[in-house]
Amino acid sequence: MTTTAAEPHQAEDGPASIRVAVVDDHEMFRTGVITTLQPHFHVVGQAADVESSILMVEQTRPDVVLLDVHVPGGQGGGGAEILSRSHPLSPRSVFLALSVSDSPRDVGSVIRAGARGYVTKTISAKDLVSSIRQVHEGYAVFSPKLAGFVLSAFQEDEAADAGRGEDDELDRLSAREQEVMRLIARGYTYREVASELFISIKTVETHVSNVLRKLQLSNRTELTRWAADRRIV
Repeated sequence: MTTTAAEPHQAEDGPASIRVAVVDDHEMFRTGVITTLQPHFHVVGQAADVESSILMVEQTRPDVVLLDVHVPGGQGGGGAEILSRSHPLSPRSVFLALSVSDSPRDVGSVIRAGARGYVTKTISAKDLVSSIRQVHEGYAVFSPKLAGFVLSAFQEDEAADAGRGEDDELDRLSAREQEVMRLIARGYTYREVASELFISIKTVETHVSNVLRKLQLSNRTELTRWAADRRIV
């Protein structure tokens, strides 16, 4: 996909206005968001997939990146992948997730990757503008019903960290293998895992085979029991 800088627009707050970039793979929605933001901010860039988003962030160094969670391309990590790969290239940029999804899994993935906030696409234009200002000022911003998911994500991380002191088997798996392992342990089919992670079914099969081999397990039933015993699903 093409990385595109938005047309220059003088924001109402003057030259010192916040510089914002928009990442979303739906062109009509992305255009609508940019139109909404331009009276309030300098929209410096936009992109629609993982690789072009990373390049755009590196080139424009925005103050705030408005980030969709499900974005195609890259290694299949979507918004979380964009954030983790972009942050070293533009350390001062902060990320605010804007997604149609209110799934605890999606919320947890981008928060763990370092997002400053997460709001859903049902948000009003006024509240979106306010949320961008708040994350730029250093505050964490979440849609009200998502706050519990964020707390749960951090509690799960603490429990996982505690468990790793007693069991280093999880460390044998790559980050992608861990993602596949968790979804398989939750009962996802290979096709569903492929769709969720934007990878092929054949790649899922390869990852599952590697996971079983590394953990010395025979089948997905044993894998589900292994994950449940460690409370990592």
